[in-house]
Amino acid sequence: MATTDVERAAAEARLLERAVALRPHLLAGQAATETRTYFSAETHALFKDAGFYLTLAPRRFGGLELSIASFYKIMIEIARGCPSSGWQLCLSAGHALQLASYFPALAQEEMFGGGEHQFIASMSLAPQDALARRVDGGYRLRGTWHFASGSPWASHHIGLAMVAPDASHADALPMLFIIPADKFQRLDNWGDLIGLRGSGSHSLVVAETFIPAHHAVPFNFPVMDLSDDTPGYKLHGNPMYCGQFMGFALGELNSVQTGNALAMLDEYEQIITTRSKFAIFGEAPRRYMDHDFQRCFGQAMAWTDAAHAIMVRTGELYEQYAGESVARSGVFDAERTLRLYGQHMTVQKLCWEAGDTLFRTSSTSGARDGSRMQRYWRDLCAFRSNGLHQFDFRAHALAQAHFGLPVEFT
Repeated sequence: MATTDVERAAAEARLLERAVALRPHLLAGQAATETRTYFSAETHALFKDAGFYLTLAPRRFGGLELSIASFYKIMIEIARGCPSSGWQLCLSAGHALQLASYFPALAQEEMFGGGEHQFIASMSLAPQDALARRVDGGYRLRGTWHFASGSPWASHHIGLAMVAPDASHADALPMLFIIPADKFQRLDNWGDLIGLRGSGSHSLVVAETFIPAHHAVPFNFPVMDLSDDTPGYKLHGNPMYCGQFMGFALGELNSVQTGNALAMLDEYEQIITTRSKFAIFGEAPRRYMDHDFQRCFGQAMAWTDAAHAIMVRTGELYEQYAGESVARSGVFDAERTLRLYGQHMTVQKLCWEAGDTLFRTSSTSGARDGSRMQRYWRDLCAFRSNGLHQFDFRAHALAQAHFGLPVEFT
């Protein structure tokens, strides 16, 4: 359990070392992970034993309570071994921040638990006919949630649903519900996307079930009301648990893209140092000796380095803004939240430029089915099609927040 800055730094270094050490295992399992549509029980056990699921969990409940920047760095290294595995791990481990920040102490005690139990949660903001109604002591909840990344090994699912005040379903309000794994059914409906086929992003179905009142909180998107300290800050005293979750959530996903771009650099380096340039007659030098391949590698390295640096810095800014909010010296408001979003979207663009350059120039053999380079490129394509990551659709929201106008993040 990390309790000082020195101990936290040591814990970060230990987890980073474990992530790097697992890279050969993750590389070897990429194809099987795609076929299975989620990582194996063996990989899950390795992740659990390493402590990756505890990275953001509070110390009070046996977690490591490392920084946001530490979390991003660790997930980048996991995704460098297998982007699909990185996506599934990142999404299921990262929601500990949500539970620790916004849910009351009793819910945290029940779900974090401590000991051998680890809170591992998928989340979905893509409900289908999800509806809850108030009853004595809580809610009756039912529905289907799509794209529940991390669900195969999850202990819980966090689902968005509308709460109707009466049978008319009028004036329903959005809330987040934490649902235990024995209350949902995972559908076998993942794996047909162009990429990230092994990310465990299945749909979940909940037949009508009872959810205690303290397992649900109001949901405001994209910015929550932080005019008062969160339950998490009051309980743990760490400003990290008093931030805008959206300022972290898009960083989760882009940490995986950064790892993906680094994986493509690794693969590209192997290709250009072992293969010769195309030549119709005679011998040709290895590709890494050629200025064109050097330029492509150098550009991609620069873009990926920049993406990595932005990820670390946004993790630091998240905690800075949360700390200033707690100290009442600043506000973690819509503008700050959306500017973090804008930086994460810039990471996406940098990783795409790097990956597209590397894929395009890695040779036709790199585009064959089963090749790592093709798999990495498909993973980038899958992410690029995600609705939340169309920055040109939402850049206006940053300007609106800056000028004090109503924010339209739709």
